[in-house]
Amino acid sequence: MLTVPNQPTKPYLTRLEKKRMEERRIEEQRMKDVALLLDYMFEREEITVKRILDCLYDVGSVNLINQRVQVNLLNQLMKAIARMTRPVFRIVAYRWFRKNCPQLIADWLRTKVSF
Repeated sequence: MLTVPNQPTKPYLTRLEKKRMEERRIEEQRMKDVALLLDYMFEREEITVKRILDCLYDVGSVNLINQRVQVNLLNQLMKAIARMTRPVFRIVAYRWFRKNCPQLIADWLRTKVSF
């Protein structure tokens, strides 16, 4: 009876492949650290983030209303409504920002250091 020797389940890795795998693992860990540090920074700088969101809302809402609404009276009414809705926007935008931005910024930074 012929028998086939047991094949190892993992293929043999060269020293270079092992080193690249280790470098990749370190890179992943460092990028997780970057996202975590960004999250901590945004937590400490909550007021700054909210002020930035307020400024972006003010500029964006005025530009959007000016672009879409040509009638002067209606334009002024829409701007007043936009000013009243700023607190709701701030709450929703800040929650979205805290949930998504650390990872989005970390991913963007990774593209800047990847060659």
